[in-house]
Amino acid sequence: MRVAIVCDWLVTFAGAEKVLEQIVKLYPAADLFAVVDFLSDGDRERIGGKFARTSFIQNLPGAKKRYRTYLPIMPLAVEQLDLSGYDLVISSSHAVAKGVLVGPDQLHISYVHSPIRYAWDMQHQYLRESGMDHGIKGWMARCIMHYMRLWDVRTANGVDAFIANSTFIARRIGKCYRREATVIHPPVDIGKYSLCADKEDYYITASRMVPYKKIRLIVEAFRELPEQKLVVIGDGPDFGKIQELAGENVQLLGYQSDEVLKERMQHAKAFLFAAEEDFGILPVEAQACGTPVIAYGRGGILDTVRPVGEAHPTGMFFPEQTAESICAAVKEFEVSGGRIEAADCRANAERFGQEEFCRKFREFVDGQMASRP
Repeated sequence: MRVAIVCDWLVTFAGAEKVLEQIVKLYPAADLFAVVDFLSDGDRERIGGKFARTSFIQNLPGAKKRYRTYLPIMPLAVEQLDLSGYDLVISSSHAVAKGVLVGPDQLHISYVHSPIRYAWDMQHQYLRESGMDHGIKGWMARCIMHYMRLWDVRTANGVDAFIANSTFIARRIGKCYRREATVIHPPVDIGKYSLCADKEDYYITASRMVPYKKIRLIVEAFRELPEQKLVVIGDGPDFGKIQELAGENVQLLGYQSDEVLKERMQHAKAFLFAAEEDFGILPVEAQACGTPVIAYGRGGILDTVRPVGEAHPTGMFFPEQTAESICAAVKEFEVSGGRIEAADCRANAERFGQEEFCRKFREFVDGQMASRP
């Protein structure tokens, strides 16, 4: 059986690449395809040293740094990848990878991190945050997103079976494509973290500082909680604005190594998470450290955190993405957070380990292969 693995692009090693890493381990003889491939040597080692067979965009001007500007022609590019010689095609898609062309005798399984979120329900937020919600550029962007939606729906018909990375994304797949999806959560390297029940008197949040991560809201909330300390790890375009908002009880550490992040998460009272994410790896990593999570109660977080009120709780949710809602949740945690045990947080996180992902993914693929006529 010849296997092809298709991903959108290979530039940095983030969540989608961590999924790819485990799929490559399951199918080490598979050939790899992508729109562009600019991985560093160190990151490439994590996918078995494989180089992807790429599209014509790989050689276009500025593709290495500005590959996203070629999004309007990525549907055309991914359709030019020749997969005709493969029995099994596995796409790992958050943009265009699922749109590869396959024949009736090929099995195409698509692991979807999300339908193209900036073309679907997040279009208006994306346009606002990128400053393209008005003017000629805004209308051009809307036309491109309209075309992307049409193409995205059409290419869903070329997928035999969908896997979603969370219940939230399974619902989005149902809304966008009218297709069912099996949920297999992304792999988290739980073994990298150790349980720590010795907590210190501070809260923590960590993220790249971009608008949709809502770090600014967390910092604003702690201006109303001067008796509580907050540690913020991460860097990005919004760092300066967030620094201006931070009170004396907020410590901004900027970018830190994984070791520093791990040590800080292990000893924090709780991890704050205000984004609406498709899955959200950091809250799982915090729980692997034995640290509770206080999170906005929408998106993939509903799969990964058990709120106070359920058996063996691991955190609590706040209902709105506002500083007031976050502030109220922290105050509630100070009262009822004692019900959360560090050991329960760790046990919950272990449901999302790499071995569990590989077992479920292999079983799903084997089941699909066995059911083929």
